[in-house]
Parts: sequence; structure tokens; C-alpha cells
Amino acid sequence: MSFDDLGLEPKILSAIVDAGYTTPTPIQREAIPEALKGRDVLGIAQTGTGKTASFTLPMIQRLARGRAKARMPRSLVLAPTRELAAQVAENFEKYGANCKLSMALLIGGVSFGDQDAKLTRGVDVLIATPGRLLDHFERGRLLLTGIEVMVVDEADRMLDMGFIPDIERIFKLTPMTRQTLFFSATMPPEIQRITDQFLSAPARIEVAKPATTAETITQRVVRVPSKDDKLKRAALRELLRHEDVKNGIIFCNRKSTVDVIAKSLQKHGFNARPIHGDLAQAFRMETLDKFRSDEVQFLVASDVAARGLDIPAVSHVFNYDVPIHADDYVHRIGRTGRAGRKGAAMMLMTPADEKYYASILKTIGAEEIPALDFSRFFEDNPVPDARRARRGAKDDSARPRKPEKEETRTTDDPAAASPRRKRGKPASGSGRRESQPEKVVGMGDHVPAFLTRTVAS
Repeated sequence: MSFDDLGLEPKILSAIVDAGYTTPTPIQREAIPEALKGRDVLGIAQTGTGKTASFTLPMIQRLARGRAKARMPRSLVLAPTRELAAQVAENFEKYGANCKLSMALLIGGVSFGDQDAKLTRGVDVLIATPGRLLDHFERGRLLLTGIEVMVVDEADRMLDMGFIPDIERIFKLTPMTRQTLFFSATMPPEIQRITDQFLSAPARIEVAKPATTAETITQRVVRVPSKDDKLKRAALRELLRHEDVKNGIIFCNRKSTVDVIAKSLQKHGFNARPIHGDLAQAFRMETLDKFRSDEVQFLVASDVAARGLDIPAVSHVFNYDVPIHADDYVHRIGRTGRAGRKGAAMMLMTPADEKYYASILKTIGAEEIPALDFSRFFEDNPVPDARRARRGAKDDSARPRKPEKEETRTTDDPAAASPRRKRGKPASGSGRRESQPEKVVGMGDHVPAFLTRTVAS
């Protein structure tokens, strides 16, 4: 089957060809015809399956007829992160190149004024994160009563980030007559409740089992014998030096770890940059652009920052930390092996990570992930305790003892007891005044002369 068989118009098909695509993915084959009929769609698909095009293409075709009004967008796409929202915007620009559609991107880190100016002119497509969208709405700068099509992307990540109350509120602000396209990699009970409440007889499309990994990805683990951070960083660098590594995304569980790993790699000569939610939006977008254009070889990322990013040619994914949630493992390694390409996923695992590893195995339905043989590397780079053992540390009885400090001598001699008194200087003598005036309480050390004069009797 080709895109010609899906019912898309010639000018959209031309844009698809210009973008370099010829064959639709399974979710595109099933979702696009249903969306073109005007039906609600519930798409259950893991990242990397082409679901962004499965809602952008039918939306462009529907919106090509009509005109936007000021402050009343005709369609709405909700995404959990700034990066994913920006990526959706890029897809609309690419596939809508032959259609005169206006678009606005409402994300944090961008001036409210610039966004408001676009809304004032009227937009056909509004792409937003939930928080920034509600900010504009509460300021009275936006109406959602003209929404014809509403898309919720990465719904399970919305749940993880606590956006579900915002999503419910936004649904209630849009017309009941809207068409809803709802996508999620998994269907936990809370997401199922939302779809039951706000979708009307949706076409349910499930192209892969939830939380499964693509067959195009080769998975391996490296068993690190210690939690020692220095040893883990050395093992990571050894993985990155492999000749097959063209580029890669390195995942860490904490934003602070992302910064540490990025700085460590830069110090050792690797072309790496960090990306996480605490960094400035301009820096994050610049980093992604440079990674896509191969100016940056390694992206060190947190889960939220990298969730859903469409970077087709990532050769490797490295899990510096074993993810605490098993589903995150699936989403992380889904950054590679996309669109039929082959990819590799490597994970560093210490003895403390066994319970998380067991959860991952259960989720992906595997008995074991094959381990890379790093025995020679760890022999050459022993853990700290082993290093001391190899240096031949002797037992305490053979170790030379440092001389003990002399006990502090006590004496009644004030000259000996005072550390400030210079040696050889007498305690009293002609060079010293016989008597000094007493200090006057409350007046400090300085005493006026008239208070010390002897009064004649």
C-alpha cells in the first residue's frame, strides 16, 4: 500500500514525496482513512511508529477548506513537552508546504507577546503544552469554541507529568462537535477513563502491544560490579568509543546527573551536550537542531526532555541509569531503530539495579537481556576497594605507625602556659608599666584620661 491509497489529496501527496516518504507505516494505514471520515480515533502505538503523520496529514486536508478567525483557532494539538510540541509544528510545516495554513506554537520559554500576535491574526493550527495554553486562556487572549479537531499526543506521558486535570478542563472548553484524535503508547486505567468520557465511538487502532520493543533494536547490558560513579563513567566512555557508534542519546534518571555526565564527557573530548527541563528553551532547541544536523554527536538527556522526539537517524541509545519505571525503558530505546532502521540500546547496570531490571524484563517479555563481555575492562579498571587490594596494602601490624603527638603540658607557670609570650622575655620589667587603669564597663578598651587622674585630697 502507498499513500495514494489512503484518500489524501494530490497537494498533500506531493509534500509527502518531497519529504522523502513513499510507504505508510501500519498506524498511518489504519488511522488516516478513519480520520478522513471524521471519526474519533484512539491510537495505541509506541513511539517511532509514525503516529505524528497519522494525525497531521488528515488535519491538513480537513483544514485546507476554511478560514481562521481572530483568537479562535480551528484545531488544537496538545503535547506534554516543549520539544514534542515543536516537533509536531515541524511536521505541519513539512506536510502542509503546499497548503496555506497558519500555525501558532504555544510553549514555555517563548515570549507571550509574539504568541499573542499570532493568535490575534487567527490560526488554523494551534500546537501547545497544556500549561501555556491555559495561561493564554485565563488571560482572555484565546477562545476554544471554534475547535474542529483536537489531538492529544503522548497521553500516558501527560498522566506521568500530572497534566490530566488540565486535559480534562481543556476538553470541556472545546465544542462537543469536535473530532478527537487521541494517542498513547499505553492505556492505564486513568487514560481509559478519559477516552471513555470524551471520545465518541472511536476507531480503536492498536498496531503494537503496549510497552514492547521494536525488533530492529539490538539490546545489551553491561554489568558494572560497583555503584562507583567514576567506574560507571569510565564504562560509558568505553561504550561510546566503539567504532559502530555514529551518534547516540544517553539517558539519566536525574537532571543533576545529566549535567555531570555531559561535563565529564566534554572533559574527555566527546562532542556532547545536555538537555533537560531546567535549561533555557533557546539552548534546548539549539541543542536538538545541532544533534539533528550531526554538529553534536551525543545528547545527554532526561526522560521528559527526550520523550517523543522524532530524530530518525539515532544509531545508539545508552542508559547510564537503569530507569526506575519499566515503561521508560521502552520509550528510551525507542529513540533508535525508527522507521525500519537498525539500532542498538546499551544499559549500564549495577548490583543495586536488579529489582528495576527484573521489572523491565517482565514488561518487555524477555527472560534476559544479553550482556556485553566487559570483564577485561573491569580488570584493567578495578573498583576502588579492589585497587587498594592490588596495591598490596599490608595489615595494621606491619604498617609503620606515625609517632603519637605529645600530650599537652600543663603548668602553673603563666609564662609557659601562654602561647603568645615570647621566649626569653621577662614576665615583668622596666619596659613594662607597673599598673594599668582598670577598664570601665560599657566604654570599651579606651578610657578617657580625666578618669585616671589622681584627685588631690
